[in-house]
Amino acid sequence: MAIPAINPVSPKVVSFGTRRIDRDGYENPINRKTEKNLAILSSAGVSTLIGVTAGGLTSCVTKGWKIPTGVGAAAAILSMLLILPSKIYNTSVGAFAREKEMGVFSRQKEAQANIYNDINNEVKDEEVSLDDKVRHYTTVKMADNGKGLMIKGA
Repeated sequence: MAIPAINPVSPKVVSFGTRRIDRDGYENPINRKTEKNLAILSSAGVSTLIGVTAGGLTSCVTKGWKIPTGVGAAAAILSMLLILPSKIYNTSVGAFAREKEMGVFSRQKEAQANIYNDINNEVKDEEVSLDDKVRHYTTVKMADNGKGLMIKGA
């Protein structure tokens, strides 16, 4: 039963439009540009809400519309300047981590599929004894269920 080696070196990512495919051919659904745009959009929404609230509170105290509008705009801009850098940084770090996790997940699923294909081919092979077929299958099933190790000592 041959198990393909997994390359521990960080894969180089090639971008094809909105799909991100690394050099091994794995598609990664995490898109950093989209994540960044969503962070900017959510920061703008929160800042707008803060600005409208500040303008509304100011309009209760003052008469006219110029002062509350200025106070609301200033509060929105100030809150955007305070919120946006942190939000973009946290989003970038989170997207990077999820991107790496998805790469590992894809490789794990491919390795698992290869192992099951090898076991299936082994089951169809008439030269392999029934005991070996059962032992290999149960070893893989135990590893999938978390009750054993996939790698056995010699």
